[in-house]
Amino acid sequence: MTSEEFYLEGNKHRKRGDFAAAMNSYAEAIKLDKNSPAVEARKMLENIMDFYCKDLYNP
Repeated sequence: MTSEEFYLEGNKHRKRGDFAAAMNSYAEAIKLDKNSPAVEARKMLENIMDFYCKDLYNP
């Protein structure tokens, strides 16, 4: 898959509320392209998770 495809996949996961899968997809997109829009999307999702989902970081 391309960076763009991973980014779009991450967006789909995020919209469904599957933040862990979204983070993984964004990470793959960033590995392939350091300038991907997934960089900003991941930062925004990290902020959301820090605020709402503290338990995802401490299973």
